[in-house]
Amino acid sequence: MLELAVLALLSECPMHGYELRKRLNTVLGTFHRFSYGSLYPCLRKLQAESYVTADDSTAAGRLGGRSRVVYTLTAEGKERLAELLGEGGPSSWEDEMFGVRFAFFGKTDADVRLRILEGRRGRLEERREKVRAALTRTLERFDTYTLELQRHGLESVEREVRWLTELIETERAQSPPTKLSTELSTDSTSPTPSGPGENGDEVPPAR
Repeated sequence: MLELAVLALLSECPMHGYELRKRLNTVLGTFHRFSYGSLYPCLRKLQAESYVTADDSTAAGRLGGRSRVVYTLTAEGKERLAELLGEGGPSSWEDEMFGVRFAFFGKTDADVRLRILEGRRGRLEERREKVRAALTRTLERFDTYTLELQRHGLESVEREVRWLTELIETERAQSPPTKLSTELSTDSTSPTPSGPGENGDEVPPAR
């Protein structure tokens, strides 16, 4: 999760650790709060795997006599980022990962975005039905406040399902036609070419 976020942000421009942490909290603050304790081990791991390089900034970038290490994405890092962005399996649908994936949808291919959105909606629809069933079974055992909490949770899931449905419809509407559908459309609208008929006679173009 953090690997994807760091690589995606560094693909925009090189950053030092403090700036990267601020960007992470700005982009993903709704979902997660990242600390130096989790960020720097991740950066060291990425550096060891040759996905990023770490260089001291120039004297102009020094603050209080202390140089800042600037992290830059490598060619291998770009390939790794593309690999991570191309993943759209069940792990991308879960609560912890979905927000991170959604934050970088602008860097994700349309077919992968649609697969993640549909997977997330399916997962929430399953959760919604389980909550409804549990609420029905235990209706008489809950006090007023517990019931309200359960209803609030159900309403939250239903709102997200509606939101996802709208996003899916938008993605589908914006998706370009497939090659096959384009060819079929072209074939159906193309005029009949003129040329010699079976007996050598000239065949006029269709009107």
